[in-house]
Amino acid sequence: MEQIIWLLKWLLKAAIFFTLFAFALNNQHDASVHFFFGTQWRGPQVLIVLGAFTLGVVIGVLGMLPRWWKRRSTRESTSMRARPDSAQPAVPSPTAHGL
Repeated sequence: MEQIIWLLKWLLKAAIFFTLFAFALNNQHDASVHFFFGTQWRGPQVLIVLGAFTLGVVIGVLGMLPRWWKRRSTRESTSMRARPDSAQPAVPSPTAHGL
């Protein structure tokens, strides 16, 4: 059963790869992106789409960072309140070193 699932995962990965590869091959013609003040950038359409996707992912991750940090700090403070002894540094006893 595990081998069938493993095979299905690889078939799905291969299908996604070949779909994206076919998309890239079909969109090789030049396209232009128009910026402000009459400037423009010309490049292959697949690179423009890939760049726009990457920029969207980066902006999305940056937008989620404050929530992740807040959740992490909340989780850490909750765990510190649950175990107040862990906040204090451990002081070794004199007998621990054989004195």
